[in-house]
Amino acid sequence: MAGLAAAFGSGAMTNTIGDIEESDVILVTGSNTTENHPVLSSYIKRAVTLRGAKLIVVDPRRIKISGFAHYWLRQNLGTDVVWINGMMNVIINENLYDKKFVETRTEGFEELKKVVEKYSPDYVEKIAGIPQEHLKESARLYAGAKAAGICYCMGITQHISGTDNVKSLANLAMLCGHMGIEGGGVNPLRGQNNV
Repeated sequence: MAGLAAAFGSGAMTNTIGDIEESDVILVTGSNTTENHPVLSSYIKRAVTLRGAKLIVVDPRRIKISGFAHYWLRQNLGTDVVWINGMMNVIINENLYDKKFVETRTEGFEELKKVVEKYSPDYVEKIAGIPQEHLKESARLYAGAKAAGICYCMGITQHISGTDNVKSLANLAMLCGHMGIEGGGVNPLRGQNNV
């Protein structure tokens, strides 16, 4: 599964901005979306308020967009790989992943499964500070969506582990089959809206 993740280093979105309104679940992490991308954030807010999309925000700060979130997960700084792998741990252990997508469109599933094995909800809570139940509920929500999109920004990329953060998000999207569909994808946002 890690092979496809290399394509996300260029900063190109896999889906259009308009696709955000087609998402059933939107995961925003490492992005103060409302301040840095006000137009794009309006798509997220409309999806939530008008279409009933569910929003998961993972950010240590109570940013404005978290006011629209169904789940606001406050991770400890520098623990992004931990919580993302924790979500994949839940999804695999509860058999919620998209088996057909994984079998036909990815590589390295068994290796990924071994890597995320140690990232139990209990372990994630100890390291990342996210309550176990919130992690489980968010993972179930993301995995169970017909179409779930991920939006991230420099809060994910501007770290020593930035590349691993991006690869982990790509693996999460592929694990659940949320790639190559309207309303899905992995969508890096630039640092400011006019970049």
